[in-house]
Amino acid sequence: MTIERRRLGRTGLTVPVVGMGTWKTFDVRGRDKEKARHQLTEKALDLGLNLFDSSPMYGEAERVLAAGLGPRRKEALVATKVWASGPREGMNQIEFALGLYGWVDLYQIHNLAMWRTHLPALERLHDDEKVTAIGATHYSSASFDELEEVMKTGRITAIQIPYNPRQTEVERRILPLAADLDLGVVVMRPFGEGTLLRRPPRPEALRPLRHLGVTTWAQALLKWGLSDPRCHVAIPATASQDHLVENAEAGASPWFGPEERQLVAGLATA
Repeated sequence: MTIERRRLGRTGLTVPVVGMGTWKTFDVRGRDKEKARHQLTEKALDLGLNLFDSSPMYGEAERVLAAGLGPRRKEALVATKVWASGPREGMNQIEFALGLYGWVDLYQIHNLAMWRTHLPALERLHDDEKVTAIGATHYSSASFDELEEVMKTGRITAIQIPYNPRQTEVERRILPLAADLDLGVVVMRPFGEGTLLRRPPRPEALRPLRHLGVTTWAQALLKWGLSDPRCHVAIPATASQDHLVENAEAGASPWFGPEERQLVAGLATA
């Protein structure tokens, strides 16, 4: 199995088209639960899904991920975030993450929280080669005007946005602007936080997609977003090695054309 890789805009990073999120799934405590996540991290690295996204907002996730990477840290691309209400709290979060990972490949301002405060600190760390690229995230279309403002500053090189057949607001302005500015695009919520997986279509409905390597509904949803060339990597979260393999199998061409994307969108919104 070979995962396709793409240049993440002008970040300087080359990423797998499928990575792994850690929201909820890596917020665990206890030897057995943490060991299971460490094994999941190793499996992801073995499969080539080596971009891992985390945040201090995700409880224990940053710590559990770092322990799972262990001596294989250099094989991974770590995307984490600062999410703080002031500069001191922000620097505490940043220093904690750098202590865990050594450096951060993509440091993002989570939900644009205090972005004018935290952006200069991340820029200094970029100059010191502790941070490779700087990005910004938001989950709500109500904040896309502000996200657009940040994108236009020229001070970030990547964004993280929700994109799936039921959440397509980014198609109007955010994705076109990202393409114009050559920004990397990280897709969160490709499964709509799991809501799109609760009532999958009947297997025969996916038959027209089989020649494109799609055998499951999760793969159809991942491939739907990744078939938009303006998107570079999707970061579904999972606690299952079987689902990890399933996700990886969606990470290679051939990609969907307009007809296949329309089919998946129709099934998702029926």
